[in-house]
Amino acid sequence: MFYIGGMEKPTAAPSSEFEDFEAAHNRQALDPSVLPARAQKGRGAISNNNGRYEKLSHQAYDDGWLMENIDRGTGVESDDDFPPARVKTTLGVDGARSVITRNQSPDVPFDRSINPYRGCEHGCVYCFARPTHAYLGLSPGLDFETKLFWKPEAPALLRKQLAAKSYMPAPIVIGTSTDPYQPVEREKQLTRNIIQVLADCRHPFSIITKSALVCRDIDLIAPMAKQNRASVAVSVTSLDNRLSNLLEPRAGAPHRRLDAIAKLSDAGIPVTVLCAPIIPGLNDNEIENLVAACHKAGAQSVSHIVLRLPLEIADLFDEWLQNHYPDRRDKVISLIKQMRDGKLYDANFGSRMRGSGPIADLIAQRFNLARRKHNMAGRSLNLDCSGFVRPGANGQLSLF
Repeated sequence: MFYIGGMEKPTAAPSSEFEDFEAAHNRQALDPSVLPARAQKGRGAISNNNGRYEKLSHQAYDDGWLMENIDRGTGVESDDDFPPARVKTTLGVDGARSVITRNQSPDVPFDRSINPYRGCEHGCVYCFARPTHAYLGLSPGLDFETKLFWKPEAPALLRKQLAAKSYMPAPIVIGTSTDPYQPVEREKQLTRNIIQVLADCRHPFSIITKSALVCRDIDLIAPMAKQNRASVAVSVTSLDNRLSNLLEPRAGAPHRRLDAIAKLSDAGIPVTVLCAPIIPGLNDNEIENLVAACHKAGAQSVSHIVLRLPLEIADLFDEWLQNHYPDRRDKVISLIKQMRDGKLYDANFGSRMRGSGPIADLIAQRFNLARRKHNMAGRSLNLDCSGFVRPGANGQLSLF
């Protein structure tokens, strides 16, 4: 077990558009002893390059043993005979001093959130939270999905923050950066304990997840939903099992997510679907079928976000394309740039989630038409905050 405390966020963040990826390939071309990163089954990222704030970098290097054995005819034909070592998942403790994170983004319909875990074993290669692992001195690549941290004090910290006299209730969204129902939640039940605190206080909340494990907590979510104090957003990226498995290797399969939507809806819980990210040239052909399938499962609303490639994600995603869809790589990158005014990423509010230009406009129009066809709304967080009960408000401690 290892431990991390609060770390001051660095002030500078250099940008990248495949410089590291191309530099690595150039080094390999000049020196064949530099070994390329190789995909691992069950992992999204292929490489584990150092974070952008690290002074040193590392790379795999063949010391000559492999080629010597090939030359001697020992039966070793290529490095494929030596699959990459499986990286195990580890769990450390995040010594956070608060649990509610505030934001002022005009792109999202909430101003506060809770992320029970840092890092995410689902391994979504496109995850916009990957670059945050660099703040810990870790790689946004494989480290992000294998070196996880949990916040065991989160329920107590949440209760303390809600008890503050200055606190004013507003919907809290659980799982905005990393999935609150990733595999480790089965054992730790941290998300469930957080929901229990919110339910005890009648505090409105919404959950974002890719996991059917959310159905485990229907007993807590449904009573709150009946009072218009809870909702769930299920992220569905593709109905194609192969594509989903490569993009999100340890997240729920598409049919499992649709089944979760049905169970939540049957329990009276409002369900919205986040079709995110939409990647032109990969899953944009599924838009109409995605909306239809989610509506059939019981979802009431649907929204979309186009692919975002900030910081290290650009290199990781390009590397992923080169390994899994090399024939589509140039087309996909070209379409992404057409949505970003010729760049790979646009960080401006208003356009970073939707993109701009004809390609982005067409995607938005198709979603609007599909929504109207199935009488579905856009995402909303219109939850009731009027019944909030401050922790300790009915006890003796409230007198002091």
